[in-house]
Amino acid sequence: MNISIVTVGKLKEKYLKQGIDEYLKRLSSYAKVEVIEVPDEKAPEELSETEMLQVKQKEGERILAKIHPDTYIIALAIDGKLKSSEELADNLDKLATYGRSKIAFIIGGSLGLSDEILKKADDKLSFSKMTFPHQLMRLILVEQVYRAFRINRGEPYHK
Repeated sequence: MNISIVTVGKLKEKYLKQGIDEYLKRLSSYAKVEVIEVPDEKAPEELSETEMLQVKQKEGERILAKIHPDTYIIALAIDGKLKSSEELADNLDKLATYGRSKIAFIIGGSLGLSDEILKKADDKLSFSKMTFPHQLMRLILVEQVYRAFRINRGEPYHK
């Protein structure tokens, strides 16, 4: 299985990089996982609704440019489906079983994802009704993907 995590912006925090690198190393025995960063759109703090839409659209175009057409897209979105770790594991297992070997998880920038990305997504996933920094979501996501593979293999993992 080939998993891409396409995300907006560069990760600067060393502690987050270390955690992500650790889970990517652990995941390497289960799947090919890559993190693809696309540049965030520079914008002032105060934006009009139109300017926000333009920023999300430009970031969305950059994201879509990195995704192969036959990839199954899972967008991380607050209004997505809330799933347990077991449900995520089951979804990944079913995708692999039915020949969907390319999966992309999409993490938007600080303003979220463009409507185009959300419409193109095969699935929308939410980790909580709370808002998390998009940099932290990378770590949470790679940990949950790792946990999913452990669950699917019946291997122990802390609760």
